[in-house]
Amino acid sequence: MDNLVLVAATYPDEATATSDYEALKAAEKEGDFSVIGAVVMSRSAAGDVEVKEHGAGPVGAGTVLGAAGGIVVGLFAPPLLLATAVGAGLGAGIGKLVKRHEEKEMGADLEEVMPPGTSAVIAVVNDDYADRVEHALEHAVKKINKAVDKGDYEELVQEIDKQAGKVQDALDS
Repeated sequence: MDNLVLVAATYPDEATATSDYEALKAAEKEGDFSVIGAVVMSRSAAGDVEVKEHGAGPVGAGTVLGAAGGIVVGLFAPPLLLATAVGAGLGAGIGKLVKRHEEKEMGADLEEVMPPGTSAVIAVVNDDYADRVEHALEHAVKKINKAVDKGDYEELVQEIDKQAGKVQDALDS
């Protein structure tokens, strides 16, 4: 877990993204690699983002359902997690991460990866497995990799672990 990478793959529609997400789960189950967490996200034409899949089953195994999704969303675009987390009372810890995001441009730019009317598979993996994840996401129109700071990851995990039920409720809303 020393060298993590965020893999984001963009799709023109939710069905294709979901298909590649399922391919990722199957590849992980059959292969010798693991994914820390992965989600399918869709963005409406109006710009609203919805998390469609959480890291249940093989993808994200060993984590509280919803926590893996929260970690992936938080590392992908901390302001997006903050937008849902504030209502759940998670503002302070997540707020620090958002500030750091703004200062050092961690995470990925939502507009670049997910323009309105598209979907994406977002995964966090050990960088040794990034190529396998990219291979599983074969129908993506665009893919990006971005290194994840271990300290940011650990801080987000701690914050979400403290408030796992609230994060699940926020992600489900």
